Amino acid sequence: MFGDAKDKALKKLRKDMRSGLYSFLVLTILEREGELHGYAIRKKLEEFSDGRLVPSEGALYDILKSLKKYKLVDNFWAEVGGRPRKYYRLTELGREVLAELKGEIGEIMLILKRMEGLE
Repeated sequence: MFGDAKDKALKKLRKDMRSGLYSFLVLTILEREGELHGYAIRKKLEEFSDGRLVPSEGALYDILKSLKKYKLVDNFWAEVGGRPRKYYRLTELGREVLAELKGEIGEIMLILKRMEGLE
């Protein structure tokens, strides 16, 4: 009975936490790496997180679509190996928003360290 409630709560809270985190990580990867196609972004997430924070392909493309809607990224098509691929890149607005988010992430990390008694 309680196991089910715990599983539901964990699933919901993890989804909420990861949703914003994935967007932040995608923006950070595009800032560091430049123009990348969706699969390359997913591989970078996998690499940086040792496979622990990797959204499904569908979720990643939903994140990219949302970031594009808010004009934080734009995209273009390029042919690679005879095959068209959609590449994504950070916009100037995306850089500005990311800079502010980095400040907030820094504050969150300080708070978490304090709460854990690490400072």
